[in-house]
Amino acid sequence: YQRRVHGESWLVSRMRAVLADLRARVAAASAGLPNADRVRIVAVGKTKPVPLLMECYNEGMRHFGENYVNELMGKCHQMPPDVQWHFIGHLQSNKVRDVLSVPNLSVLETVDTPKLASRLETVCSEFGRKLRVFVQVNTSGEDSKSGVEPTSCPALVQHIVGSCPHLEFCGLMTIGAVTDPTNPFCFSRLVECRRAVCDVLRREPGTVELSMGMSGDFETAVRMGSTNVRVGSTIFGAREYAPKS
Repeated sequence: YQRRVHGESWLVSRMRAVLADLRARVAAASAGLPNADRVRIVAVGKTKPVPLLMECYNEGMRHFGENYVNELMGKCHQMPPDVQWHFIGHLQSNKVRDVLSVPNLSVLETVDTPKLASRLETVCSEFGRKLRVFVQVNTSGEDSKSGVEPTSCPALVQHIVGSCPHLEFCGLMTIGAVTDPTNPFCFSRLVECRRAVCDVLRREPGTVELSMGMSGDFETAVRMGSTNVRVGSTIFGAREYAPKS
């Protein structure tokens, strides 16, 4: 914070430049596509402190994502109330009540089982609130990834739409393959899943969002139709973890 460039802190100057570059890259990737005006950047603050997130907020960012419930709960009351939080990590049923206590939780992107959907419905009903949700799809087939199998995706969406009135189904989410991040087959599979879901729901594809793309592959994802990219290290730098004891 002490280093200054033309009267402002180096951190502020860097954040402004990073976000300007990120927005320009997203705009270039989506130019001429149907999703050109719809791509949302979610700043993923996993392991990053609130003051750094606030620098991002001060440069106009309003959508922030967190992977862990405890981290989200610790940050949400320290950030302004107009922040729109995205929960993007694996959610255990015993943490549902905690995550739903976040008043400005905008969307939960990782619904992957009917059991979790039903639990969210029960607690949302108790709390008297609605919740926007994405269904997470395991498009890579990697055992390390959460997410419903692509072939089971339409049935899970039908369960949400038909049996969970407090949940608003908004779209599908996936994580690209760790083993081959340059190969967009995971994104192609998510596009196929959306087509299958829309056939079942009799909805236009443009009404179902696609959350795909992170720091290493968001431009490819945007070119393939993503409307929601989850960007962490490109904005905040590499994640910082406490050393293991």
